[in-house]
Amino acid sequence: MRENAYLSRTVEVQEDQKVVDTGLYGIVRHPMYMATVLLFLSMPLILGSVISFLIMLFYIPIIVMRIRNEEKVLEEGLDGYKEYKKKVKYRLVPFIW
Repeated sequence: MRENAYLSRTVEVQEDQKVVDTGLYGIVRHPMYMATVLLFLSMPLILGSVISFLIMLFYIPIIVMRIRNEEKVLEEGLDGYKEYKKKVKYRLVPFIW
């Protein structure tokens, strides 16, 4: 929240919103989603639970769809986002995606 004051549960462009490209946002475009994926990936290991692993398998495609939708909204409504995408190439995992 300190790095990006525009965080919201709803995918939208807020009034006077600017592209944040500092901190983790200079490495991946969606560091908050990266944190949730790491959290969900660690749960099956920590709990030793097959059920939590199956839940994770459902979470990955959902988060991918949300990221794609969010990027579409930001490209259309946020000045400078297309340039930011060229600068920061990875969405979630550095050097992978």
